[in-house]
Order: sequence, then structure tokens, then C-alpha cells
Amino acid sequence: MSVPVSVEPSPEQPPRRRGLQTLRTQAAAVPRAWLPGAVGYACLLIGLVDIASAVFPKLRHTKVHTFAGQLPGGTTTLAAAGTLMVGLLLVLLAHALRRRKRRAWRAVCVLLPIGVALHVLRWHQIGPAVVSLVLFVVMLVHRREFYAKADPRTRWRALVNLVVMGTVSVLLGLLIVSTRTKYELGDPSLLHRLEHVGYGLFGFEGPLGYSSDRVSDLVAYLLGGMGLITALTTAYLALRPEKPKPELTAEDEEKVRGLLDRHGERDSLGYFALRRDKSVLFSPSGKAAISYRVVSGVMLASGDPVGDVEAWPGAIKTFMAEAREHAWVPAVMGCSEVGGEVWTREAGLDALELGDEAIVDTASFSLSGRAMRNVRQMVKRIERNGYSCQVRRVSELTLEEKYRIADAAARWRGTDTERGFSMALGRFGDPLDDACVVVTAHKAPEEGEEGDDLKAVLHFVPWGPDGISLELMRRDRAADPGLNELLIVAALQAVPAMGIRRVSLNFAMFRSALARGERIGAGPVLRAWRGLLVFLSRWFQIESLYKFNAKFQPEWEPRFLVFPNTRDLPRIGFAAMQAEAFITLGMPRFGRKPQREGLMPAPRPEVTEAA
Repeated sequence: MSVPVSVEPSPEQPPRRRGLQTLRTQAAAVPRAWLPGAVGYACLLIGLVDIASAVFPKLRHTKVHTFAGQLPGGTTTLAAAGTLMVGLLLVLLAHALRRRKRRAWRAVCVLLPIGVALHVLRWHQIGPAVVSLVLFVVMLVHRREFYAKADPRTRWRALVNLVVMGTVSVLLGLLIVSTRTKYELGDPSLLHRLEHVGYGLFGFEGPLGYSSDRVSDLVAYLLGGMGLITALTTAYLALRPEKPKPELTAEDEEKVRGLLDRHGERDSLGYFALRRDKSVLFSPSGKAAISYRVVSGVMLASGDPVGDVEAWPGAIKTFMAEAREHAWVPAVMGCSEVGGEVWTREAGLDALELGDEAIVDTASFSLSGRAMRNVRQMVKRIERNGYSCQVRRVSELTLEEKYRIADAAARWRGTDTERGFSMALGRFGDPLDDACVVVTAHKAPEEGEEGDDLKAVLHFVPWGPDGISLELMRRDRAADPGLNELLIVAALQAVPAMGIRRVSLNFAMFRSALARGERIGAGPVLRAWRGLLVFLSRWFQIESLYKFNAKFQPEWEPRFLVFPNTRDLPRIGFAAMQAEAFITLGMPRFGRKPQREGLMPAPRPEVTEAA
């Protein structure tokens, strides 16, 4: 499917020489996968050794320790404090070094010579000085391996650093004080030692006294150094310029909508590329695009690329180049089988089946037959209880109805945050989303009761000209059971009149494993895997979604996770849980604005002007 591209040689040099230079440049640019990891772990080890040598006195009593006495006491004391500070910084930078971050490389290249000088100054730590010097030379020789740009960042990292570094400093401080008990005056309690650590981190003298002035100065310098590192790193993270959050610009959104108009029928998840908290990359020809978000160092895309299949390889190459430039882990959630084949072929990635998407053909859907008996009975029962449904395009709603539905959906939400990333739009009622379909369930309040007659809502986004994909399903928790079945049946029966023949329902994760595991003859491994999925369903609704979708006799379309290496799966899984808002790493917000602002965004300026 890739389009061949011809490149004319430059007239300044012969084609053969230019080709040889290109090959040499490409060979030199090929990264060594193992080198950053090895350098990062070496940096971590050196940092831990520095910390240990500063904290534990016995590690300094080597064969040449007697020569340290020839230096002034204050010099070696300051060197010990400096070694501790360098060690803490090296530990903090080791992870970024493993991820090829350029800024981390620069910082470590400054810290290693300082560490060498401190070790030499103390004279009794020659071994670590030699190792640090060797690592410094290796990093200089292989400096091209560390090319990655910094990740998107927020002010929360400063708060996290303050909490983590503060906790580590207190624990290390207690360890420093506890390893010098033979020099203490009196018998101080743990509370007094903790108080001494607290004062020392802020640079003040604590309640503990020592029989040796040198030990007293050493403890004070070590505690003060840790407090200084905590303050400096937190201030740096808080004061550095904040990178903008991922955002789909109006220009990019217009381009993506154009691609969806021409090729939107290929993928039921294509419309979710219009989430405005995603960024987008286009192929060189502009005929394909990939939307993504960076979460915890993972460049996370969802669904298939949007646009012409022939242009997918160009978009994938652009995506992979962006991931390499920042040393992000590339991953794709929920791509189709065709998309998985293109990704694995063009990017050299691997694929894992995540689950299946339930797709119903509206032309063949019927409530008749034994297989639909339970759904038919449930729908009739809920209708006898006084419920009715309306199926409309969003363009048919008034502004008041849009706010009413958005408010109700926010009230019925079971969590503080709006969940969804790969199969959620994250908004409702935007003027640009008028082609969406909304299904509402109503029941008039009984006599003497007050309240809204709106009891449940389904929201579908377009899937090409003749399909829709389920985006939102919410209902009043006090409503009768079976209301969701009524809504879906009402949608499946009404949308054919709108020219819709395909309806994509919920995604059933690990459906094939659940289905095969309950069959006769399933092996012990498959049964154990199914048992684990059933256990996890208590929190993640894995089995319940599969059984709910299966009620409507859908066709099952497999969806895949695309990833680089098996060792990256835990990291990708954690990032996916964050993107879907199953895991939130922020502090709770107080004084929240009305929740409907999460579903009813302000229209873009150009839309307002056009109206």
C-alpha cells in the first residue's frame, strides 16, 4: 500500500557519492537500543554509591582513609555533602537518561566531573571516581544516542517532586542521624531525631548535640544539602515554562473532518480523532492523519489512521519519527485488523488482540426469535412502566435541550472525571457535531412527584454516511433496570429511516477469551484466564459489557493493541488507564465549575461568527 517516492540526486555531487554518504549518515544515526539503558543504570548505580558513601561512615574507611586526615576537616565535610547532592541528582536523572533525553545527558555530563572532583578531594573514594570518569567518556563518545526532546509537562510535577523528594530527604536524614549514635550526647528519642532532621533540612540547628564538631558539621551539611536539592529541583520544575497541553487546532480539525467526509466509513472510531485534547500528525501528502496524546512517555494513538489507506504508511512514518525524536513509546489502541497489519508492516511493531467491537446491521435486526426473547420481554416490561424514547439528530435539539441533556449526563456520571479516550468524544452539543444522533428515554413524574422526565441518554457519533458509533451511555440510577436495552432497541429500529445501516455498540475487551473459556473442552490455561477476567470484571465491567452486547446478536470485529516490545506493555497499559481516566494522578480540585462544561464546550470563534 505504500507509495514509492523518487528522490533526485543533488547536482552538486555525483549520485554514487551522495548515496554512499546517505548510507553512512543513516548507519551513524541508527540508535543502539541497549546503550541508553546501560548508561542510565550505570548513572543510577553511581548515584546510589555516592549517597551510600555520604550516609554511612564505615564505607569511607578504606586503605587510604588515613590520607584524608591531611586535608582540612571542613573540606572533606563539604565534599561529603557535595557527593550526596550529586548522588541524589544522578538518581533523579537516571530514568530520563534511559529515555535518551538530551537535557538529562547535559546535566549528567556536568555532574559526573563534579562527582569525580569530590571523590578525589576526599581521597579515599578513588574507585567511584574512576567509574564516573569512564561513564563520562562513554557518554561523550556516544552523545548522538541522547537526542530526545523533553516531554509535555505541567506544574503538577513540581508538587510531586516536593512530596517525593521531601519524603526521601526525611528518611535519608533519619538514616544519617541514626548511623552516628555513638557521637550523640545523651539518649535522644526518635521524635527528637525527626525534629533535628526537620530543622536540618531547612538549614537550622536541631536539638541533638554531638561530641565531635566534625560530625556535627557533617550531619548539618548533609541535611542542608538534601534540603537544598529538594528546594532547587522543586523551584526548577515550578518556574520553568509550561508546555501547552495537546490540542486539536481549528485548522487541523477542519482537515481531519475533510478526511472523514471522504474516508470516514472505513473505521467506526475515526470520528473520535476529533477529540480536542489530542494532537494530530498528517502524512506528507496530507491524505491521512493520526491523532494521539502523550501520556507518561507513551505516544498513544487510537483506532486506524484517518484518510486514504494508500497514505497510511506516510502518516505512520511521520508518527514514528515524532516518537523517536522525543523517545516516546509508540502505541495504538483499538486499531482494526487492516490497521494492525499496516502498522506492523510499516513500523515494525507487534500486535495483540484486545477484544471485539459489536456491530449491528440495522436491516437484519429484529426482536423476533428465541435468541431475542430476553431483550423483547425486557423492552415490553419497561414500556409498560411508562417509558418512551426519542431518536433525533443533535441538529434537531434546541440549545435548552442540549444543556438539559448535558447536565443530566454529568449528574449520572459515576466518577468525578469524564472517562474515555479511544472511544469517547468528550463533548456534547457542539455546533460542529450536529450529525451526531442522540437517543433519550423519558418518563413523566408520577402524581405528587417533582423532577425531570429525562431518564437516560445515548449519544452516537457518525461513522461515515451510513453508520453511527456509540459514544455515551448514561441513565438515572433510580430508573428501572432494562432502560439501556430499551434505548438501543429504539435506536436500532429508528435509525434506518435516517439512512443508517450500521451501528457500533460497546467494545467488549477480551471477548474471545471469555467466549472460548466457557465452552466445553476449554483447556486449563484458557479457563484460568477466563477466571481472572471474571474476577477483574468486579471493577472493570469486562464480562458484563460482553454479555450486554451479545444480547443484540451483533457481528464481532476484532480490535488490536499495537506496541513495540513486550517489556513495554505494563507502561503502555498504565498510560492507557490514565488516558481513559481510570487512573488519575492529580490533586482533587475544589470549587468545581458546573460539570456540564465538560460536555458543552464553548463553540469555536469561527463557528460563532458563521452563525
